[in-house]
Amino acid sequence: MLNTLDEVLDDVRARLGRAAGDRQSPMHTPVVATADADARVMVLREFAPWTLRFHTDARAPKAAVVREMPRVGVLFYDKAEKVQIRVRGTARIECDGEIAQAAWEAGDNFARRCYLGDGPGTVRDRPSSGLPETVEGIEPTDAQLVPARANFAVLLVELHEIDWFTLAHTGHRRAQFDLDTGESRWATP
Repeated sequence: MLNTLDEVLDDVRARLGRAAGDRQSPMHTPVVATADADARVMVLREFAPWTLRFHTDARAPKAAVVREMPRVGVLFYDKAEKVQIRVRGTARIECDGEIAQAAWEAGDNFARRCYLGDGPGTVRDRPSSGLPETVEGIEPTDAQLVPARANFAVLLVELHEIDWFTLAHTGHRRAQFDLDTGESRWATP
């Protein structure tokens, strides 16, 4: 059991760092909610205190929402350890620039393939991945992926608030952190 606010903040850093780099981490795929109250599971790609990085399609409805209303919430949960971390922050979409380009280059061609297809939410008359038939089920070449780059974006979330909660038979614990002011406190779960 963590007994100081500093220990809790260290725990948050460690869990989010592990979540970004370990596909087996239960916190690797948190729920991200945009200001329009739409929520979806996304893959955490990077955590650099106190910023989260996700990948998205620049054409996705969430990208438009973030551009207009950048407030987001992210929910992480580790069922086995009974730890929940809720964060709130300001998001931004980056399609160009160093961060987006480095993220694009770090991906493999299977991952990049997702950005070749129709935009997210495109209505279809039958089940479909939305991918062009020429890349369905295969790893595309670098040349085939050239048009996909224009659709790739990163969603960056600068954290402002953290709410850490753990369930325990000996008593639940909750801690809250305001990263803008540096204030922290214990709260009733």
